Amino acid sequence: MAKFRLTPRDNKFFDLFEASAHNIVRAAASFQDLINSWDGIEKRVDDLTQIEHQGDTITHEIMRELNKSFITPFDREDIGTLAHSLDDVTDLIHAAADTMMLYRVRAPGRHVKELAETLAQMAAEVEKAVPFLRKHDSNLDTILSHCVEINRLENVADRTYRSALAELFDENSDLADVIKWREIYEYMEKATDMCEDVANVLESIALKHA
Repeated sequence: MAKFRLTPRDNKFFDLFEASAHNIVRAAASFQDLINSWDGIEKRVDDLTQIEHQGDTITHEIMRELNKSFITPFDREDIGTLAHSLDDVTDLIHAAADTMMLYRVRAPGRHVKELAETLAQMAAEVEKAVPFLRKHDSNLDTILSHCVEINRLENVADRTYRSALAELFDENSDLADVIKWREIYEYMEKATDMCEDVANVLESIALKHA
């Protein structure tokens, strides 16, 4: 009886997931560089736009592969959710940077830098965790340990976000400035939330196939 060979198609999905995770790291690093340097802003945001477009391309490729695949390495719904969650992180990072440029805000303060640093750390954890999906049944503990760290970092980001909003409203009498920075903070906070969503999907996949 003929046997199906699953490895090539499995590798295609895993290669794309890892590329998407690496793209998040690139986006977070580019954003952090923008925050810390705060010069050549249009060029840096344009670089981030290219990274965001690359993320879209990877996501489209995952969905094309999913639509033409009869057998998948794990649940089709989980593949779609993971693909879009990874892409959403990059989209939100880009949205924060683009909004900063459009609003012509002043140089970012310490809370923005702290959020950007935490976001970069979360992106790194995502990139470390995703390759273990290739053998998710035997790498459960490793995947879960990265997910725990992502959840911890999200709590750190949440505290920074709350402190940033409190300081913004307490110390700023310029309503327009408050509105601008609140929107930027929200994009950044949503990006950290989406990293946690990625962790939740990874955890769910690992536990289903443990």
